[in-house]
Amino acid sequence: MTTEGKKIDRYDLVAELGRGAMGVVYKAIDPLLDRTVAIKTVNMALDRDGVDQYEGRFRQEARAAGGLNHPNIVTIYDIGKHGDLAYMAMEFIDGVELRAYFDGDTPMGVPRAVSVAAQVAEGLAYAHERGVVHRDIKPANIMVPRSGPVKITDFGIARMRASEVFTQTGMMLGSPRYMSPEQVLGKRADHRSDLFSFGIIVYEMLTGKPPFGGESVNALMYQIVNLTPPAPSATNLAVPEMLDFVVAKMLAKPLQERYQSAADVARDLRECERILQDAAGQAIERSPGSTRFYVDSDAQSMVLAQTIERSRSSDEQEPEPEPSLAKGVARAFDSLEATQRLAVMTGLADGPLENIVDTVAIEEAKHSAGPPHGWTDRDTKVALGGAVAGFIAAAIIVFA
Repeated sequence: MTTEGKKIDRYDLVAELGRGAMGVVYKAIDPLLDRTVAIKTVNMALDRDGVDQYEGRFRQEARAAGGLNHPNIVTIYDIGKHGDLAYMAMEFIDGVELRAYFDGDTPMGVPRAVSVAAQVAEGLAYAHERGVVHRDIKPANIMVPRSGPVKITDFGIARMRASEVFTQTGMMLGSPRYMSPEQVLGKRADHRSDLFSFGIIVYEMLTGKPPFGGESVNALMYQIVNLTPPAPSATNLAVPEMLDFVVAKMLAKPLQERYQSAADVARDLRECERILQDAAGQAIERSPGSTRFYVDSDAQSMVLAQTIERSRSSDEQEPEPEPSLAKGVARAFDSLEATQRLAVMTGLADGPLENIVDTVAIEEAKHSAGPPHGWTDRDTKVALGGAVAGFIAAAIIVFA
């Protein structure tokens, strides 16, 4: 569809960016501020009987969303009505929808997925703390810019779209694949519903596959309410166990078992991100075909300083070896502790370890007390041998 020369109120339409069940998104220029914006429209003519209700809800939610000022939430500049179209002028994001990063059954890299997820969780936490619930979290409502932080879009339109509003064909508006169990069952959806929908997105980012599927909407909704999907690591071996726990808690069916706040989700995801970064930083990187290693600069400086100091001191004097208590035996084995360990390991210890300790201690005390008092058999033999040798030598001298 060409947009040349077309306007919505004061905004000059430049190009059509996307089209959905309820309206169209345009790239436009605000001539008053000379600023590029995105214009998102909602067709109020879908149900003539409820147009006043739609418009009132749209304005109420748009005003609430317009009060959100966070790096991870698209800024809303203006709202209005042009014919049958309600529109919202918002920050233009030069980027792509999150879906583009894991479409075609190909998952995102785990570190990148965790980083994106943490940013989205922080944006949701900010909105939830101010009483704004999205109710239509899906990849199409998460933009990844070419540079800068990830942005959540559609806060102003989402609540109306996710409500129990039907088109002329009887189809419920919204995104069934990303609905929470309470939305499927027609119950009131609070901020924890956003966390379930977000958990589905995180699962897809990590595995490239949705956790729930089915050949029909009814089959899909049955799985959302009843099925527990396999852990992400069962599909993608690169996913660490800690992320399995985070995703499982986001996808818990009972509300009381689910995360109670997006802030808690954000903290856990940031902790996962920190652990992944630490693990990557501890790994020694080695370039292919080279013996060059990349290490921490402080550690490298310390090693070099120690090497230089030792090389100079070694030229001046030889280090004196430590004395050993037993000749020819290393000090590691020449100790009471080593004797105890050896006795236990070899099975020679028939009694408790305390008895061995006492026995070895007594023997060491005997040796350390100095030579025994009195003559031993060996001493007596040596003395007699010396006396006999003396007599023989004297006899030779006398009779010679």
